[in-house]
Amino acid sequence: MPAGSEALTRARREEIVNACAELYETMGFREITLKDIGARTSFARTSIYNYFHTKEEIFLALLTREHDAWAEDMEAVLRDNEAMRADDFADAFARALEKRARMLKLMCMNLYDMELNSRPEALVAFKTSYARAMRAVEDCLVKFFPAMTGEDRRAFLYAVFPFLFGIYPYTTHTQKQLEAMAIAHAPHVSHTIYGITRSLARRLLPA
Repeated sequence: MPAGSEALTRARREEIVNACAELYETMGFREITLKDIGARTSFARTSIYNYFHTKEEIFLALLTREHDAWAEDMEAVLRDNEAMRADDFADAFARALEKRARMLKLMCMNLYDMELNSRPEALVAFKTSYARAMRAVEDCLVKFFPAMTGEDRRAFLYAVFPFLFGIYPYTTHTQKQLEAMAIAHAPHVSHTIYGITRSLARRLLPA
């Protein structure tokens, strides 16, 4: 841990993660290097090693932040509503997930590498945020759908959370992929994160 206040440490970690997020908008996971990330920070590149040991740890911190943001949105749904119909909850759930395209991209494409090449404490931090998001969704089910049994809620969670690992490729295609599908005569139906998520959630909720 570098010398200095906790606030400075948090601020520098956040600056590194922000730099990574900006690069990920236009570059691929494997293209981005620690040098690239360091070039976007306000301090020496070698100082990154005081906060993260690998590029994968930085990406895992970004994924952790994305899960925390998703959990916060679902906790707000829980806090701000006394009751919700199935259609309304499915809509709120889908809109919260629609905001997390970066999270979905990381999960479907790079999660294994991130987890493999990160220290245990970084992995624990991510798993804690992942569990928080799952708990927030389950708490919503308990509050808004009291007729659902524990088994019903588990069925919802274990349909939705594995689904998160595959939704991104169904909703986002590169031009190269579209051209290949056209040549292969593979059917292509355009989906959005919101549309496909809302449809799944509504099917899993009671009438």
